[in-house]
Amino acid sequence: MLLHIDSSADATADSVTRRLTAAFARTWRERHPAAEYRHRDLTAVPVPLLTAAYPTLGRRVERAGLVPPAKVPALVESPAEAREWELTLPLVTELAAAHTVVLGVPMYNFAPPAALKAWIDRVTFPGAFAHPDTGESLLADTRVVAVMARGGAYGPETGRESLDFQTPYLRAWWGRLGVRPEHFHPVAAELTRVDVLPYLAGLEEAAAGSLAEARAALAALAAG
Repeated sequence: MLLHIDSSADATADSVTRRLTAAFARTWRERHPAAEYRHRDLTAVPVPLLTAAYPTLGRRVERAGLVPPAKVPALVESPAEAREWELTLPLVTELAAAHTVVLGVPMYNFAPPAALKAWIDRVTFPGAFAHPDTGESLLADTRVVAVMARGGAYGPETGRESLDFQTPYLRAWWGRLGVRPEHFHPVAAELTRVDVLPYLAGLEEAAAGSLAEARAALAALAAG
């Protein structure tokens, strides 16, 4: 299954991440016509923020050891906790079923969007992706393609690499869930605001090159 997630607040064709994730999904589906495909738009259908009942239930689950999702309801002690689990389980189940995840991540104020963080916070439920017998991650073989867009440039040669909080954060989080390093593929299109920010004038060619490289990388990953 391909799980296609968009988090850009811009739902128009101006969104670079939406265009790139859509292109990836088209190619992937052409290569896997019989496979299941799901698209989740975190802006159109936002994931509710956590309430106090979520960590309360989560701590109880942690104390109980490796508890698979099917057994979490037995540990629920209040309607509020039941509601939190009701909101969480479909997202956990969806992610666990995915063979490939393509994730659209624009940079907002140096970091991923709040809409994506809400999804991340909810699916990171204790033990949700751990094998109940071995503790090994059920996502170890999941392939994650993180499609990022940045208005400026943040490569090693720019002197702004330390301001890239997209790639390190996503790499660390997916790794914490158990995705193997070789299955995490960050692809970034930079200088995407070159047409509107005066201080980027003169970098049009570099911007076009970055976008072309991102498209080529995604086409190769989708076909693989």
